[in-house]
Amino acid sequence: MSSKKINNDDIIENNDDLQNNEDVNLQDDELEISFSSGVGTNSRVPVRLGEDSTLNLSKMYQNWFLDYASYVILERAVPHISDGLKPVQRRILHSMKRIEDGRFNKVANIIGNTMQFHPHGDASIGDALVQLGQKDLLVDIQGNWGNILTGDSAAAPRYIEARLSKFALEVLFNPKTTQWKPSYDGRNKEPITLPAKFPLLLAQGAEGIAVGLSSRILPHNFNELCDASVAYLQGKSFKLYPDFQTGGYIDVEKYNDGERGGSVKVRTTITKLDSKTLVIKDVPYGRTTSGLVDSILKANEKGKIKIRRVDDITAQEVEIHVQLAPGVSSDKTIDALYAFTDCEISISPNCCVIDNDKPHFLTVSDVLIASVNRTKDLLKLELEIERGEKQEAHLFASLEKIFIEERIYKDKEFENAKDMDIAIAHIDKRLEPYKPSFIREINRDDIHKLMEIKMARILKFNASKSDELIARLLEEIEEINHNLNNLVDYTISWYLMLKERYGKNFPRKTEIRSFENIEAVKVAEANEKLYINREEGFIGTGLKKDEFVCNCSDIDDIIVFFKDGKYKVVKVSDKMFVGKGILYANVFKKNDKRTIYNVVYRDGRTSPHYIKRFAVTGVTRDKEYDLTKGKPGSRIAYFSANPNGEAETIRVILKPKPRLRILQFEKDFSEIEIRGRGTIGNILTKADVHRIQLKQKGLSTLGGRKVWYDPDVFRLNYEGGGKYLGEFQGDDMILVVTKSGDFYKCNFDLSNHFPDDVLIVEKLDEHKVWTAALYDADQGYAYLKRFTMDATEKPLNFMGENSESRLFLLTDVVYPRVKAIFGGNDSFREPIELDAEEFIGEKSYKAKGKRISNFEVETVIELEPVRFPEPVNKESSTKVEIDEEGSENGNENISDSDLRDEISGQMKLFD
Repeated sequence: MSSKKINNDDIIENNDDLQNNEDVNLQDDELEISFSSGVGTNSRVPVRLGEDSTLNLSKMYQNWFLDYASYVILERAVPHISDGLKPVQRRILHSMKRIEDGRFNKVANIIGNTMQFHPHGDASIGDALVQLGQKDLLVDIQGNWGNILTGDSAAAPRYIEARLSKFALEVLFNPKTTQWKPSYDGRNKEPITLPAKFPLLLAQGAEGIAVGLSSRILPHNFNELCDASVAYLQGKSFKLYPDFQTGGYIDVEKYNDGERGGSVKVRTTITKLDSKTLVIKDVPYGRTTSGLVDSILKANEKGKIKIRRVDDITAQEVEIHVQLAPGVSSDKTIDALYAFTDCEISISPNCCVIDNDKPHFLTVSDVLIASVNRTKDLLKLELEIERGEKQEAHLFASLEKIFIEERIYKDKEFENAKDMDIAIAHIDKRLEPYKPSFIREINRDDIHKLMEIKMARILKFNASKSDELIARLLEEIEEINHNLNNLVDYTISWYLMLKERYGKNFPRKTEIRSFENIEAVKVAEANEKLYINREEGFIGTGLKKDEFVCNCSDIDDIIVFFKDGKYKVVKVSDKMFVGKGILYANVFKKNDKRTIYNVVYRDGRTSPHYIKRFAVTGVTRDKEYDLTKGKPGSRIAYFSANPNGEAETIRVILKPKPRLRILQFEKDFSEIEIRGRGTIGNILTKADVHRIQLKQKGLSTLGGRKVWYDPDVFRLNYEGGGKYLGEFQGDDMILVVTKSGDFYKCNFDLSNHFPDDVLIVEKLDEHKVWTAALYDADQGYAYLKRFTMDATEKPLNFMGENSESRLFLLTDVVYPRVKAIFGGNDSFREPIELDAEEFIGEKSYKAKGKRISNFEVETVIELEPVRFPEPVNKESSTKVEIDEEGSENGNENISDSDLRDEISGQMKLFD
């Protein structure tokens, strides 16, 4: 008989039946497979072969893999809904509780103790303990535990120390309510789940990758969890949103209550140190400063942003300085950092937990409700256990009092009892009159306990103290009964107690805010130059020797119009053949309704000329479109692209023909309605056209740009969201005023960023008079001042340099009235009312103003005005038109007779 062997350590991880190296007797139809048992020994198992002498591993693989997947899901990667812990975390905390003495313990010692319960290596235990310590909730730490901001790792376990926090000791452990199971080797017992009386899973968050599923639960704010738990117990609605230790901003619009399929956006806080320096104050959740800096440098290398350098000077707090290149917009760079780097990331939660030995996908609200219900049940169980203990104590105290006061121990029958049974029977008989008052029947153990009372205790017995003890126990039992009858209120008081005791240590660090959608093509740095070769039909950024068109970025789209009326949109590239006969090329902006194309085209070879105006808002890339009717021989006779919908006037010169009396005429594009790009247009003329030239440049027919300010995202928009600021022309500016007294002006570009403490955002009126009531910290009094804001692009301040000064009110009412209310030692004084326009005249914003009172002013409020400005009669203004003739095709007025002489024998404009 021969034996075949296959060495495959990956087939079987563990086999409880084969843990030795003994020889296995094989039959002729068996195959011996050697494998590692997972505990350092090699085992061999005989496997029966089929008639064809082949080994079928499919069923074996199916069963083993299912066992392995179940083990990873239940015992390693996914947290339990009851206590929110993974097995390794639960075993660490249980081990720390066993050695808890109030002092710090070496982490190496904790790891060693935990290995009694966790059947894996010390490295996995150490990593899990470091993560628990860095969350700063259940474990107090001492030493170098690494840094979640920079990604620095913790020191070796022999150098750092830890102990359970007071919070953990209060909410996690109670051996009387804990369910136990044997440890993996049977030598110890460990908790199935810890009796957690707080939603730890939501407070700490959890991440784990199992076999076939994963779990990602984001951390939430401690105080908000307490408030939500109370709200649920009170029958009110609640909402929970993530809160990260790393801070920053979070957009929770699509959080979807933490259920899989939802997502949140997280941003860093980016501020302007000056016009050339941006400062990053935090990192997104799950990122580090080094990774963030790397993403910025990569974006710069790819040309997405344009910066000089990045300085990471993070210490206790995150601080990364981004130095901008000369001439680069800081606002646009902020948007680009959010669009192309890890300054903004998207996180997809997946609330998967273990419940009843199965994975379940729940919402955050489901987890909180389950935790609150479990907390209520645990509190009830603890109360019932405590009540039982108090009742037993009360029973024994009553028995002891009767036993001593009635001197039962002096009875002759008791003293002369021949055996224990007779003595117990005698005591039981003596207690018979008192039994109706006891809470339960007296058993043999109770009498045994009485007989164990020492004589010294009997001699020191004090009846009054015994009565006090019995009365106190009765009060405590009554209080417990009251709490059990009002269990919901008792549970609410539990959460309120936790919030009051520990909530001050957990302020919200992540600010909830709505984000605007940043389109990458709008903020990408235009670091490339677009060139065109009209003769050969090429466009691209690599044609350095050809005609320059415009600046662009490497992610832009380019729109190309051809002389035959065709046009298409292509992706910018180094060099691309688009076709001969290029008429116009430029960067294409999707959904741009203000860029209007004014066109005159000839339909076919001899058909009439049409005039049309249209916008191209959206097309399919690389697909060819036609702005003409598509007849062979069609040609564009005149073309202009107008970024703000301008409508010029053109002069049309016709070819002379018999009985053609008018050889030239003018046409204003403003008379043509803007329609879709597929429209035919209006007939301009049926006669043959010699040439078309620009007569006069025109104004926009779209009017000014209507601008809104959305206070939720601190951004401008053109879509009607938020406060309407007005209609802006090219030179109009926006006034920005902050609560600290800074004011400046800016344009109405969508890339502008506004500060968090913004007070006023409106269209700038340089002649408007403002009235401010403020507390001057230098003088220590309240002042009133009136001034105009001569705003510049550099911030100025109308409150002075002292940061302790504060603003009471700021108004642009023409004739404002204010009321000053006194406080402090002068709170008894009657408020005073002032007419600001009569109280003080208009001065510079730098002026100190006029003191309201010599007494302490607590606040100043605005009153309804009693005077109003007289209405102004608006006189009709005369529109002045400037004749700006000029065209590459000719710019002089010419008579019809001269035209006939000029046209004779000459070529057409487009041949």
